[in-house]
Amino acid sequence: MILKREGTLWRYRELLPVFDYASIVSLGEGWTPIISPRTLQDELGVRHLYIKEEGFNPTGSFKARGLCLAVSKAKELGVGETAMPSAGNAGGALAAYAAKAGIKAHVFVPKDTPIVNIKEVALYGGEVYLVDGVISDAAKKMTEMRQGNHWFDMSTMKEPYRLEGKKTMGYELAEQFDWTLPDVIVYPTGGGTGLIGMWKAFHEMETLGWISGKKPRMVSVQASGCAPIIKAFRENKAESEFWNDARTSASGLRVPKAFADTLILNALYESNGTAIEVSDEELLNDMNHVASREGIFLCPEGAAAVAAVRKLIVQRFIHPDDRVVLFNTGSGYKYVELYTGVLAQFGRNVIKVKESGSV
Repeated sequence: MILKREGTLWRYRELLPVFDYASIVSLGEGWTPIISPRTLQDELGVRHLYIKEEGFNPTGSFKARGLCLAVSKAKELGVGETAMPSAGNAGGALAAYAAKAGIKAHVFVPKDTPIVNIKEVALYGGEVYLVDGVISDAAKKMTEMRQGNHWFDMSTMKEPYRLEGKKTMGYELAEQFDWTLPDVIVYPTGGGTGLIGMWKAFHEMETLGWISGKKPRMVSVQASGCAPIIKAFRENKAESEFWNDARTSASGLRVPKAFADTLILNALYESNGTAIEVSDEELLNDMNHVASREGIFLCPEGAAAVAAVRKLIVQRFIHPDDRVVLFNTGSGYKYVELYTGVLAQFGRNVIKVKESGSV
């Protein structure tokens, strides 16, 4: 029956916590493609390397999955106003789905959040609040301003419904691979809801009898300038420490301490997975490399996943015959500020033409 349904995440609606289907707020999210990057496969010597392209979602990122569920449930519960801190893409997704649902959205972001994310919140009719610092500072300001207001808190893992939307990535992977699972999943990790959600989905499908056998080894990827999960994993800890002075050009990875860090780490330990960091230089190199060879414009977080795969091959965590899926969590088009730096570094292809037509 599922196979005949629409190509959105709502094909799994019986497994999602919206009971009144009239409350569903959808923009066509989910059922994103799995791409085989042939040049990259040959270059890395991994024959079964795939990219799950989440940039095809509404609002250009995987955040649409979680926010469509959260807003749909908010509508079902009669919520009139919502609020959340965001590193960028989540705020845009909340504003878009809230606009369709007729719900007010208040989004708190760091001042240096990518400009597209800031503009889209305002365009969708949401209120965007620019805060000094990082996402944890935005969260503090939101908590302060929620006092006396009836704003439903949409923060990562502080409500249960965003996780339910993100888990559909796991269902899709299984269905797209004919109800088997990959050997390795490489996932850029900020708040980590997607990683936790997929791990939940794998257990659910196992219980339902849809899949059997080994589950994937989960890999958390972070930037070297903000790597609290990597540090905790290396020290075999159950939770992470706050990462001071968090810095990275991948705004989605600039999360000094994930609220659900214990669940992220638990998924890594249970799956015999690992955690790995990459530098900004490495991820920017792979943004250019994959774009110029595969025609895929990765977001910096997705490029970090590619850079991580390179390291995991050297470490022999990934083997040539492994089936590996890395997630590009959003479209590179949403990071226009990075273009200047990338073009300066790779500007050899930018040719100035004079009015006469000569070079």
